[in-house]
Amino acid sequence: MSSVKSFEDLFVWQKARELVNLVYNYAKKQEFSRDYGLIDQIRRASVSVMSNIAEGFERGGKEEIIYFLYVAKASCGETRAQFYVAFDQKYINEKEFKIGVELTKYVSALISKFIESLKVSTHKGLKFKKPINEKQEELDELIKSYLPSNHPSLNN
Repeated sequence: MSSVKSFEDLFVWQKARELVNLVYNYAKKQEFSRDYGLIDQIRRASVSVMSNIAEGFERGGKEEIIYFLYVAKASCGETRAQFYVAFDQKYINEKEFKIGVELTKYVSALISKFIESLKVSTHKGLKFKKPINEKQEELDELIKSYLPSNHPSLNN
């Protein structure tokens, strides 16, 4: 995760974004567009996948991102279930259904792999990583605590 600086860098988030775009494209179809309840639900579920990956990452702690990844994974399953409804109601054809189901399975698998890699990682999260200048300040304070109060270096 060292080269990852933002959630947009995460491959799993990028694939979740593709899922959202797929859902929105399917929902534009005339047959589908009339079922306001299903459209609202499948859009919310797919957006939740992408959003929870981002929210977990932005919180900065390992345990928090794992929690939000589980929420994202659950929303991915919900999205997949709604593809079945859309297919059963003939809002999408078989090819579109298979693409949607396979993409949700793929995103779900990516999320699972990410969770497992985080569980075994010693990385605590970005919020625990101190910037160099904060580390320097901490070191300076530690040094000062060991020096006598009249030490020349404390006059700077």
